[in-house]
Amino acid sequence: MNVGSANPRIDDTAIAALQNTLAAEHAAVWCYALAVAFLNGSDAERAREDEDAHRELRNQIVRTLSQLGTPPVSAQPAYDTPEPVTDAASAAALAVVAETDALVAWRSVLERTEDRALRQAALDALTAGTLRCARWRLAVGTPPAIPPFPGRP
Repeated sequence: MNVGSANPRIDDTAIAALQNTLAAEHAAVWCYALAVAFLNGSDAERAREDEDAHRELRNQIVRTLSQLGTPPVSAQPAYDTPEPVTDAASAAALAVVAETDALVAWRSVLERTEDRALRQAALDALTAGTLRCARWRLAVGTPPAIPPFPGRP
């Protein structure tokens, strides 16, 4: 994301959406760190790659908010999971939740700004996140692999 602090098209609504997305990215990084502990082989490797992708998105949002002069929201020490994570299947299901939550947040950014760079960043994050989510949805057998409107709550 390459935005300037004097950009009038990044208003308080867009900043709030970015803060919510940052919170979702913090949670996704935490979820993947937990999931990796229960995954093996290629699934563990994929989870680490996905965690890295979310870490990079998180860092980009922090930089953007800092450029805008807005303190970024902090990560929580821990997050509640919708179901207990006890094995590889529940870890993969948690990855689906993390990706889905991040998609909803990124779609919100896309819908709440007119800034071209920020909209492109949100679209890129939605596209990459949809592919990550599809892989995990296939792993847990949740059809369809790609929902008709990714990021729609």
